[in-house]
Amino acid sequence: MALASEMKALLLVGDGYTKTPSAGALEAMEPYLRPGSIAVPEPSPTQALIKVGLASINPSDIAFIKGQYGQPRVKGRPAGFEGVGIVVATGDDPYAKSLEGKRVAFATGVSNWGSWADYAVAEAASCIPLLDTVRDEDAAAMIVNPLTALAMFDIVRAEGERAFVMTAGASQLCKLITGLAKKEGFRPIVTVRRDEQIALLKGLGASHVLNEKAADFKAALREVMKAEQPRIFLDAVTGPLASAIFHAMPKRSRWIVYGRLDAEPTVIREPGQLIFQHKRVEGFWLAEWMRAFRDRLGPAVLEAQKRFSDGRWSTGVTAVVPLDEAMARLPAELAKPNGKVFIKP
Repeated sequence: MALASEMKALLLVGDGYTKTPSAGALEAMEPYLRPGSIAVPEPSPTQALIKVGLASINPSDIAFIKGQYGQPRVKGRPAGFEGVGIVVATGDDPYAKSLEGKRVAFATGVSNWGSWADYAVAEAASCIPLLDTVRDEDAAAMIVNPLTALAMFDIVRAEGERAFVMTAGASQLCKLITGLAKKEGFRPIVTVRRDEQIALLKGLGASHVLNEKAADFKAALREVMKAEQPRIFLDAVTGPLASAIFHAMPKRSRWIVYGRLDAEPTVIREPGQLIFQHKRVEGFWLAEWMRAFRDRLGPAVLEAQKRFSDGRWSTGVTAVVPLDEAMARLPAELAKPNGKVFIKP
């Protein structure tokens, strides 16, 4: 395949980290990204150059372009952490060379050549050769959410308690975890912001779905916590909602934070609970899990592909936005509930 010398991309406006944190929603594109053309990068010896077919958008992407993620921005480089495409060139590393011509799911990681572009660069080790039965929509979202779902459900399973709590219950990640939980007899307790999401999540296997905006939310929360006694709390939101949930949970509860969709301050209502009730607050970052549990990575990737292939998992799609229309359309599309938004070069 003849390679172009230049490519279109959504390029980062900011550099490094921000000093003014904001909420997890993408209110506008212009403060963080600009459309542009740059030279197609050359892969290093251990890297692959991928012709992007479809790129996903995750909350971690929004945190990153705002300068609020655990990785610094590089001004003028493309954004986007994952996608699917065809490997069109590689470095000299034997494994990298073996990927040439293959369709792969990929994570850009620390390469700083993101997927919201015609071409992306990724470490060959982070590229997943795909089964033919995996749709592009599932493949483009193969790494961040599915691997996080499997990793977090490992935590739930190891704790031994059947009930557990999740915020952002209508997110793609929580839907994947809910499906895992249903199969193994676990009881997810999830929070949402809209009544119309309740039936959907109960159909997927959630035991309790609480609308955080309902007038009786606090009373319903206390009742469910008392009845179910969950000790694992998987939290993407933080802020007042998460504080209320953690406060209502029983002794020896673990609050595992993996996102910050709410920019409001997060308060520990009763610090004494950490001392006398042995409650804990901790974080989860997929990049660290992948480094720490390399022996789990291969089986997890295969399991995710099989689940997408046989229909046990499916990626809900809100919109596929052409790269040329992304600046105008993405904020509105991302504000819609219940599905993922993709960028198509």
